[in-house]
Order: sequence, then C-alpha cells, then structure tokens
Amino acid sequence: MNGNKPELLAAAGSLREVEAYIASGATAVLIGEDKFGMRLPGSMTLTEIEEAVRIAHDRQAKVYVSLNNLMSNEILGELPSYVEALAAAGVDAVEFGDPAVLRAVNQHAPGIKLHWNAEMTSTNYATANYWGSKGASRVVLARELNMDELTGMKPHLQVEAQVQVHGMTNIYHSKRRLVRSYMTHQGRPVEGENLGLERGLFLIEAERKEEKFPIYEDINGTHIMSSDDICILEDLHILLEAGLDSLKIETLLKPMDYNCKVIQIYRTAMDAYFQDPEGYEFQEEWLDAIREVQDPERELSFGFFYKEQVY
Repeated sequence: MNGNKPELLAAAGSLREVEAYIASGATAVLIGEDKFGMRLPGSMTLTEIEEAVRIAHDRQAKVYVSLNNLMSNEILGELPSYVEALAAAGVDAVEFGDPAVLRAVNQHAPGIKLHWNAEMTSTNYATANYWGSKGASRVVLARELNMDELTGMKPHLQVEAQVQVHGMTNIYHSKRRLVRSYMTHQGRPVEGENLGLERGLFLIEAERKEEKFPIYEDINGTHIMSSDDICILEDLHILLEAGLDSLKIETLLKPMDYNCKVIQIYRTAMDAYFQDPEGYEFQEEWLDAIREVQDPERELSFGFFYKEQVY
C-alpha cells in the first residue's frame, strides 16, 4: 500500500473555479490557455495563471498547466517565452504530449516538472519510463486501460501515475470545424454564432437514440465527448491501495456546483480510507449524493475500468 496520500486533481477554467475546487478538497488544479492546451473548461491568460498559482500555493495546492495541444510550426516560436512565463509564475508542472514541449521546458524552464499525457496511447510502463528518462516525472495513464492494467502497471513505473476517476472523456477530435461545416451545408449558417462549451450541442446516433454525445468547437477544432460519466467512487479504494499518485476529476461541461460536490465526496472517501485503510468501507450515501446532482440523461459508469480493451 502507498504510504502517501495521492493528490486529488481537478481541471479549472477560471480563478473562481480554482478557489472553489481547492476549498472543496482538491489539492491540485489543471488550468491553461486554449492556444496551448485542449479541452479545458476555460481559457486563462498568463496574468490569471499567475494569480491562480498565488491562490493555490497559499492553500498548499499545486497548479499544472495544460500544453497538450497539437503543436503547429507557428506555435513553436511562442513556446520558449510561454514556458519561461509559466516558470516565472511559479507553475508546478505542465502536461504535454508533444516532445517539442519537453524540449522547450528543458531548455527554457528546467524547474517546471513535466507530466506526459499522450491521451489514449499512454498504455504501457516501458513507454512511460522512456519519457521519464527524458525528463518527465509523471504519466497520465490512458482512460482506456482497465483496473487490472492500471494497478498492475504501477510497480513497474519509474514515474508517478495519474488516472481519471470521474467525469466525461473525449472520444473524437478533429482540427476541422465539423459542426460549422455541417450546419452551413444544411443551409443554416452560423456566422458569429457560438458553437463552444456554453452552446449545449450534442450528437445522437440513429442506433443509440437514448445517448447524447456533447459536441463543441473552439480554436482547436471539433471535440466530441462521451455520453456517460466515469465514476469509480465505489472502487476508489483499489486505486488507493495500488498507490496511484494522482486522481483526476474531469470538470468539463459541468456546472461549478456539481464539480464542488463531486470533489467534496471524493475527498471524504479518500480521507476515510487513509484514516483507517484496514477498516475502510464504502458508504452508499456518498454515491447517492452524486446521483442527486447528476444529469439524469448522463449515466454514471465504470468507463473502461472493468472492460477488456482491444486497441
């Protein structure tokens, strides 16, 4: 069993959310700017990131910045100054998938930790350890891994491991503006009309009419999200016993009040476990409290935790 408490990480899209999520029990927040990061609940300027660091550090919490965008040649020229600014702001780590980010940080901001996040392709410990040898201190494990794969991988890792425990997941991304193109083709142009996070658009497949897949567009293209929400609260103790280092709650496309409630409940469960690991018992009222605020059209599920995945 891991002797240290793992962090409880939540994505935040504003300074108000940073404060609220830390007050609810998060010990780290993931923030960023849309130009450099993708699928963030809100885009924050460098000035706001600097203030977020002050807020978090005053409360003994950490700040991570997402640099997981698909880096174009145009963005490469801005990376050195951006990571230097993040270092000056006191950011604790950045999430990256592109080696260009690792190189920029190593050269221009070596004090910032690097968390390797290759989305669905971070599926084995050898590749994670490879990036560890290049300077990464953490791997963000693929959400497509099942429980046995996640817990079985931990003893072989030479870096920290992060896993998502709650919220929706991304199932498709394109750099193209697919919704805008589709609506224009339908004779419903959307000039000046918002197709972003606030719009509330969703897809429905003919074969699965009861499921709604949220879809939105931003400067990074089109994003389609899962129709259900991961919720591993019932078996959270398995991840805690295995020694996972960071447990992430995905807050995207959820109201702040919902996210605060979920963070509070996971914090309660984690604290109860570490207070008495041997005597820990899951409390059904914890899950009932989440069900009370859960969107009735979005099922709570175990995601891939108990599926045999074929890549």
